[in-house]
Formats: sequence, structure tokens, C-alpha cells
Amino acid sequence: MSDSLNASETPHTPGVSRRHTRAKGEPRFPDGPQADPAGSHFERRIRSFQPRRSRVTAGQADALQRLWPTWGLDIDGQRMIDLGELFGNDAPVVLEIGFGMGEATAQMAAADPDSNILAVDVHTPGQGNLLNLAEQHGLSNVRVANGDAIILLREMLAPDSLAGLRVYFPDPWPKKRHHKRRLIQPEFLTLAAARLRPGAIVHCATDWEPYAEQMLEVLDAHPAFENTQADGGFAPRPGFRPLTRFEGQGLEKGHVVNDLLFRRVEHS
Repeated sequence: MSDSLNASETPHTPGVSRRHTRAKGEPRFPDGPQADPAGSHFERRIRSFQPRRSRVTAGQADALQRLWPTWGLDIDGQRMIDLGELFGNDAPVVLEIGFGMGEATAQMAAADPDSNILAVDVHTPGQGNLLNLAEQHGLSNVRVANGDAIILLREMLAPDSLAGLRVYFPDPWPKKRHHKRRLIQPEFLTLAAARLRPGAIVHCATDWEPYAEQMLEVLDAHPAFENTQADGGFAPRPGFRPLTRFEGQGLEKGHVVNDLLFRRVEHS
């Protein structure tokens, strides 16, 4: 009998990386998020997000493998989601689109355990990091979704199923020819409005002032939303939105961060 073990026979220690050469077509995380969950089921459209590829740490990879089957959701557009079943309770659900590395999401979930957060992103290290944070801090009110938020809203969520929507520091697409890729557009707001119950809050934040002005303009013009600010302008940063590392770096550079808080009006 050989003194050495094959790689497949080596016991796995959670959090410790093991080198593995994947065969062509083999998924990166067999029990984790899919590379393209919606596949070719839906028409190609202008994407409001840019997939980012960066190194996944051993801890993030371990979280993706262990926790994704329970706390993860691939946005395949093939079924309606029962949010009560997904979270195991009937608490209100807030959809967060684009959570980065998940630190702010975890803080908000910890501060408000009576609300559920469905957090959507396509950044694999961030997905793994948020799952890690949720496990470490016992945050049973967080679920992580992988894929296109538009498909999630359009195909997988029922009308009036959301108690809120958060879009913090989305890609500003600063070049004029790319403005059509910005997420906060009239068509997106109409879709979101169909899934938000009356009284639900849409909360956006950005450090790109031209995008903030556009957000304010399109939200003001949409009949399904009303500004929570009496003066009709931007809102002070609410206490429940943590000051993120990314935001702090922007403030140090002199960036101006604007928050927008709009309420879903009653159905006409």
C-alpha cells in the first residue's frame, strides 16, 4: 500500500484550500452558485452589472460549498419563489441588489432581526463572504441570490411580495454611451413597483453625483413612488445604513454621497 494518498482521499479541513484541477466544463463549486443560472432561457438584454472575477479565499470557498444549498438561491427564472418557505417565516422581506462583500448587509441584518434580507449579487467572493458572516453571527434572516436581479423580479417574485428595495452604490456607468446600462431607469422602477407592497421603501445611495441626479429625476417622475423628504430632495443617510469601507474611502477623496428614500404609493 502506498504511503501517500490521492487528492480525492485527502480529508478536507473546513477553511483550508486544497488544490484541484477542474476538468473542462466542471463547475467551480459543485454544490455552490452556478456560473450562469438563467442560461439561455431568456433573451439577452443590456446588462446593468459587470461580472467581476477575483480570487475566492479558502474560507469563502468553504462557505459556498457548505452553506449554498441551504442559504443560497440561483436565479434561473424557472419558478416562483415562496419567500415564507425560503426564510422559514413570514417576516417582511427587503431585496438588496448589489451587496459587494456583504459587510453592510450583515450589519443591517443583525440590527433588524425581524426583517429578512434577500441579497443579490454576481460576485462570487462576496457571496462566500456574506455566507461566512451570516454563519458566524447567526444571521438566519439572510439569503444570498446569484444572478440577474431583473430576472428575479420579473420571473420569480410575486406581486406585492417585497417590503423594501435597497440599491447601494450601483455601477454608475459614467460614460454617456453607457448610461443606458444604469439600473435605476423608468422601466426598472415599473418592474420593481409591481413587486413592492404599498408603503415599501426604495432606498438608493451613490457617490456619483450625476447618477444621483438621474435617480432623483426618474424616481420623482414615476407615479408609483413619492419622495419621503418634504423638500423633495435627497435624504440624510439613515442610521440603519452602515457607513461602508468603500463609502469611507470615497468621502476621504471628497466624494459626495447622496441617499434617496422613496415610498411605494397605494395602488390606484
